[in-house]
Amino acid sequence: MSFASFSCAFPQIQTSGDTFLSTLLQWLGFIFLSPCPQRAILSFVDVLLLLFLFVFAVTKLWKRFTSNDASHTELNKPLIRNNPSIFSTTIRFKLTLAAALVLTILYTVACVFAFRSFTSEVFWLVQAITHAVLAVLITHEKKFEAVTHPLSVRVYWIVNFFVILLFTVSAVIRLVSVGVDERKGFQVDDVATFVSLPLSLFLFFVAVKGTTGVVLSKEETQALVDEGKSEVTGYASASVLSKAFWIWINPLLRKGYKSALKIDEIPTLSPEHRAETISAIFESKWPKSNERSKNPVRLTLLRCFWKELAFTAFLAVIRLCVMFVGPVLIQSFVDFASGKGRSPYEGYYLVLILLVAKFAEVMTIHHFNFNAQKLGMLIRSTLIPSLYRKGLKLSFSARQDHGVGTIVNYMAVDTQQLSDMMLQLHAVWMMPVQVGIGLVLLYKCLGASVIMAFLGLVCVFVYSVIANRRNNKFQFNVMTNRDSRMKAVNEMLNYMRVIKFQAWEHHFNQRIMDFRNKEYGWLFKLMFSISDSIIVMWSTPMLVSTITFGTAILLGVKLDAATVFTTTTVFKILQEPIRTFPQSMISLSQAMISLERLDKFMLSREVSNDWVEREEGCGGQTAVDIIDGTFSWDDHGLLKDLKNINLEIKKGELTAIVGTVGSGKSSLLASILGEMHKVSGKVRVCGSVAYVAQTSWIQNGTIEENILFGLPMNRPWYNEVIKMCCLEKDLELMDYGDQTEIGERGINMSGGQKQRIQLARAVYQDCDIYLLDDVFSAVDAHTGSEIFKACASFSLEEFSVCLVPFMQQCVRGALKDKTTILVTHQVDFLHNVDRILVMREGMIVQSGRYNDILDSGLDFKALVDAHDTSMELVEQGVVIPGENLSKPSKSPEAVPIYMVANGESNSLGQPESSKKSSKLIKEEGRETGKVSLDIYKRYLTEVYGWWGITVVFILSLLWQASMMASDYWLAYETSEERAQIFNPSMFISIYAIIAVVSVILVATRSYLFTLLGLKTAQTLFTQMLNCILHAPMSFFDTTPSGRILSRASTDQTSVDVLLPLFTGVVIAMYITLLSIFFITCQNSWPTALLIIPLLWLNIWYRGYYLASSRELTRMDSITKAPVIHYFSESIAGVMTIRAFKNQKKFWEENLKRVNANLRMDFHNYSSNEWLGVRLELLGSFVFCISSMFMIILPSNIIKPENVGMTLSYGMSLNSVLFWAVFMSCFIENKMVSVERIKQFTVIPSEPAWNIKDRLPPSNWPGQGNVDIKDLQVRYRSNTPLVLKGISLSIIGGEKVGVVGRTGSGKSTLIQVFFRLVEPAGGKIIVDGIDISVLGLHDLRSRFGIIPQEPVLFEGTVRSNIDPIGQYTDDEIWKSLERCQLKEVVAAKPEKLDSLVADNGENWSVGQRQLLCLGRVILKRSRLLFMDEATASVDSQTDGVIQKIIREDFASCTIISIAHRIPTVMDCDKVLVVDAGRVKEFDKPSELLQRQSLFGALVQEYANRSNGI
Repeated sequence: MSFASFSCAFPQIQTSGDTFLSTLLQWLGFIFLSPCPQRAILSFVDVLLLLFLFVFAVTKLWKRFTSNDASHTELNKPLIRNNPSIFSTTIRFKLTLAAALVLTILYTVACVFAFRSFTSEVFWLVQAITHAVLAVLITHEKKFEAVTHPLSVRVYWIVNFFVILLFTVSAVIRLVSVGVDERKGFQVDDVATFVSLPLSLFLFFVAVKGTTGVVLSKEETQALVDEGKSEVTGYASASVLSKAFWIWINPLLRKGYKSALKIDEIPTLSPEHRAETISAIFESKWPKSNERSKNPVRLTLLRCFWKELAFTAFLAVIRLCVMFVGPVLIQSFVDFASGKGRSPYEGYYLVLILLVAKFAEVMTIHHFNFNAQKLGMLIRSTLIPSLYRKGLKLSFSARQDHGVGTIVNYMAVDTQQLSDMMLQLHAVWMMPVQVGIGLVLLYKCLGASVIMAFLGLVCVFVYSVIANRRNNKFQFNVMTNRDSRMKAVNEMLNYMRVIKFQAWEHHFNQRIMDFRNKEYGWLFKLMFSISDSIIVMWSTPMLVSTITFGTAILLGVKLDAATVFTTTTVFKILQEPIRTFPQSMISLSQAMISLERLDKFMLSREVSNDWVEREEGCGGQTAVDIIDGTFSWDDHGLLKDLKNINLEIKKGELTAIVGTVGSGKSSLLASILGEMHKVSGKVRVCGSVAYVAQTSWIQNGTIEENILFGLPMNRPWYNEVIKMCCLEKDLELMDYGDQTEIGERGINMSGGQKQRIQLARAVYQDCDIYLLDDVFSAVDAHTGSEIFKACASFSLEEFSVCLVPFMQQCVRGALKDKTTILVTHQVDFLHNVDRILVMREGMIVQSGRYNDILDSGLDFKALVDAHDTSMELVEQGVVIPGENLSKPSKSPEAVPIYMVANGESNSLGQPESSKKSSKLIKEEGRETGKVSLDIYKRYLTEVYGWWGITVVFILSLLWQASMMASDYWLAYETSEERAQIFNPSMFISIYAIIAVVSVILVATRSYLFTLLGLKTAQTLFTQMLNCILHAPMSFFDTTPSGRILSRASTDQTSVDVLLPLFTGVVIAMYITLLSIFFITCQNSWPTALLIIPLLWLNIWYRGYYLASSRELTRMDSITKAPVIHYFSESIAGVMTIRAFKNQKKFWEENLKRVNANLRMDFHNYSSNEWLGVRLELLGSFVFCISSMFMIILPSNIIKPENVGMTLSYGMSLNSVLFWAVFMSCFIENKMVSVERIKQFTVIPSEPAWNIKDRLPPSNWPGQGNVDIKDLQVRYRSNTPLVLKGISLSIIGGEKVGVVGRTGSGKSTLIQVFFRLVEPAGGKIIVDGIDISVLGLHDLRSRFGIIPQEPVLFEGTVRSNIDPIGQYTDDEIWKSLERCQLKEVVAAKPEKLDSLVADNGENWSVGQRQLLCLGRVILKRSRLLFMDEATASVDSQTDGVIQKIIREDFASCTIISIAHRIPTVMDCDKVLVVDAGRVKEFDKPSELLQRQSLFGALVQEYANRSNGI
């Protein structure tokens, strides 16, 4: 009995031997699998729905008309819902309405054609009416803003789907049986069933979800109520169907198509994908200590993501199962075209099978890609926060081992390589399986000759393994040298001010280019090695085909069209695993190297909590207790930096630590903080700790944010902290007060301002213990005194009771009852401390109060004697007749300098500033819209002009022509007409010649384009580096280093590797696409009618997709830079962060930045798959229609061999179509890297370094005469004047001391001499030459400077003291001897080649300053500038340095900024600067004879030194 019959008669029950069960099964089969009962069931459901809707509507209308008060009853409302709110409709609503309308039209057409029986006509009519009513109802939902579908409609759609599914099953059974017995064609039922099934499936999902797609405005904006927050991605709440076809991303793409996307318009990630969630899982899966894993990162990633890996593997297997369906069908298609088909309808079955297989292939490919990339994103989301957390825990020596530049590469490059590897991972194990299946198919076609194909593929695999090992070596060396280059670039950016002061740009340019050239050498080898692999892989199908066909001919295998084109199609399919296998192995090897690097970093030594015992709120009188402590900066404790430390500090004590440079003062504070490796002993700290570092660490943010440091605002206490740290005057002078943004590394603040801001940060925290590391070195004498007194004894609790006058606050102080440990070189503060610790060679050699230890040892007495000697000059000047130095003056003459400055600040004619923005660091600018054609032109023609790319294009055309020629030759020789005169020798000879020509063409093309890409990358890097080095200092003040580093790392990597590889691939893809169109249209000419709409759709989809993808790529780069910057900033201040226990806050801020970046990445690759599914489905649809035409067209029009060739090409239409469009979009997105690099090749340059016709005399400056005339300076055009009309003259050989409160413009004055800032007005004349007319290097190289912050570069002592290498060893040793470092350097085994770590961290700050002095001694300039040159050394060393300067620079003009009054008293003249104006300029003795600001400053210093 056939259940597939259209008959409505009941089945005949055969009683013989029938049981009740078999009878029941026959009845059930008839009811559910026969079309007639199915129609009855569906018609019943339709009528039931129509009846329900009719009764509901009539009841509603009846009640409305019979109601007495129709205007106030709920019956007046529409059938579903009515609200006067604004609404919009999503793609869900439009697709639902479209599905209902299509079904209505379908069933109406079926009703017209179904004329065989009244039953059939009635059925189709009921169906058409039902779906028409549903279409009207859906429109009604939009009108009255229904959010969900009525329950009755949802139930109907679910039931309708299952009934249509039954229809489909019976139709398939009927169609399968047609060829055997009935020999009937397609019925109306069959067509309607197959068309309605996908539509019913869609409506089934709509019914399950329930929502209509009508979105009310209040629902749309609910996610945006919280200001500054983006809505959550649509993926989080998307249905299965929406996820299947990426419908959820439509709103974002629509928005991007209408206007350029902005960062705040990109939705946030799903909660389960956010960095905080994934990193918590990663941490929980990290191997326990007893597991002793050597590869913990790899193991943890597997534990976290094995399910995702398994799912992507499952998708890969499904894809593998359907990808060989096409080649298997070629034989059947050729047989059918030859008239050998078993059924006249067999061709339709073949097309249907091909369509289903292609659909499954497309869906699995893109879901595999999406899930693999999502897995890669989750890995980045895991690793970046984990690397950051580890960075906050690193020990000192571990930070030195890695360096900031290398750690940046861990985050930017290594995590990205692991992410990218997810796409390639499964290709490693899939390749043998694919090749195995391919060989089985080839064996069925060619028999034993497949052995030669197997041997050819084995040779290719052997080559791949060898090439992979070679590429692995090259890649490792590329990454190693890239790390070195990035470290050098990072160092250059950090110390650009010093580089420009010293005119060392050429040296650093050469240094970075040396690293780059080494990197480029390995990159050259790597890229040409990859080109070799590409040539082999692209040549493999033709070469192996030649060998295989030759062997088949020798073995007597008959070659017909079906055989050869099945074979070539299989080879083309095998080309993919063969081609991707080396790249997969490269990605795998890169990932393994990255995992090893990450393992090394994650296993680096951390600061141990056991080094210090910390207790909060503990009792007793002891705050800090160290017993028999031995400490080392080295994690292994080989070198003991602190020895035999025994220390007990009581609560509330003020303890000072003194000693010569390098004696271990800062190390002692570090040991209390737990930053040093504890070799032995015990350290106990009772209470919370605040720390102020010797080298200021300031974040990029507002002054207020830096002071609060994560705490809530307590306005009264905050204002008092500002007063106590002497910041009021500075904030008054700033346009935006405490809302002024501080540049990266505090670059727009003076040294004193930075020091006081970080001191204010510590005071505001209100901790129990304060560790202050030489906080007075960068501030002037008065400010230092005020800070010292303000921070001596005033408590937050007392302040909250009453606000007392400022002078009383200074007397009482801010840190009363606080334990304070102060490292200082200021001996004059020591009278007022409770205890003094004197250090020498890492040991405490004296301890006690000032008078107690003064005569008990030589160390402290030597420091005091050096200070007293320097004070003699001060006392000689300050003793004025009629005044007693033993009492502080109460007269107006002795008014402190800050009072005078404040009193005059209101009268100064400050220009009205433009209140545009308080931000110094502007948001990174980005291009919008299409990448300019000029960018493409510049990239393609940068090296060889138009000739280079033209030759590549011609070679690509010729290569594709040779590929087509080989297939035409195969079709020609295997045709039935040639069968009788087939010449095997000529056939294989010509085919082999074509193959050889093809190999030569592809090799020439690949090598040429690789060379073009590499030279272009090198040229762009050179241009960017030169432009950055030529940029003015203002560029670095306003540009975070992260922006520059991201261009030098990520963007440069794209230009180095990705663009050379894939631009040539795009050209080849489009030429291949044209060849497919040509061959398909030639043999299936009706397909030509579809080409134009297909091309239009592809162009439209490309533009629609690219509008959003391009901006997402740009924003991905923009949001990546803050992650890098924040990490490097955090590593630099890690001691401060750890001291305040603020790691959690910083980690959370890092998470925000990571999430902001990853959401761009997620939506970017989601949009890629959105495009891919649509383009590939279009391509597959066109290919199947083309196949249908080949079935329909008569055999005298299209020959069987041409059917085989067309199918061979058409099998790849969908993938080539997608990859051509996608890769062109990929190239455009990567061209953003060229665009970003180009932005940094057009930076406005500072004036020329050398001007040939304006060279100064070789001995200039010979005398050192300086004339400053009405000098006016502002940092940027929209900021107020910093120096306001300074005029003065300095005679050659004079020593001029410059004093003034911090921020008054002293350092700016020096910057103008070096033209780091160009004058806004006035001029500076040195020995008769206006410095503004000279080249910058001609100017800067003639001046000497010791900057405020001592800067050392990574390298050796020799490379630091003589970076250019122009002095002999003897001269360097003499210089070291003069700056008191000869013994220190000589004691090291490597002598002049002793290591200097990044930022000179293995040398004390004082030693760094002395090395900077050594540079100047070598240079012997006639005009010397000293900006706090001795701020970080003790008084004894300071005295020695001053003596050296007096002796070595006796005939030089010296302009010295100093906060130490004895230094100034030794000068010929003193310049007092306040608020950018010259207040006083005269001999010190003359200024002390009259009322003067300088006299007040000296008096203050003398009082402080006498303990008043």
